[in-house]
Amino acid sequence: MTERKPPGVSFESFVDRQIRKAAERGEFQKLSGFGKPLPDDTAPYDPLWWVKQKMHREGMSALPLALQLRKEAEDAAAAVSGAASESQVRRILGEINTKITEALRRPPPGPPLGLVPFDVEAELARWRKARDPQGA
Repeated sequence: MTERKPPGVSFESFVDRQIRKAAERGEFQKLSGFGKPLPDDTAPYDPLWWVKQKMHREGMSALPLALQLRKEAEDAAAAVSGAASESQVRRILGEINTKITEALRRPPPGPPLGLVPFDVEAELARWRKARDPQGA
């Protein structure tokens, strides 16, 4: 338990003494950030910095559902170009098409969705052409 500040002792010297004693006991070495550099402080102050860090750690997003889905559609299109097989292309497009179809049935709040399901056969034809530029 912390001791009380004795009367007649300035607050600053009392605090300094508490810090010195804790350092001598090695209590600062137990802290998770001990020995690590401080985070970059050149960014402008954001009063919600801790909320944003918590959301990042928890894997949450502040984007509206429509914008999240647009980002997922972009990621799916990029994943298709790197897919190794037709079954993988069909799986990737099937997953995103399911989400898009559900969002079209019940439009999410926020900005307009602006998406339509991918044409799997057209995407497969494009994927095949990209893998075989000779057009075999």
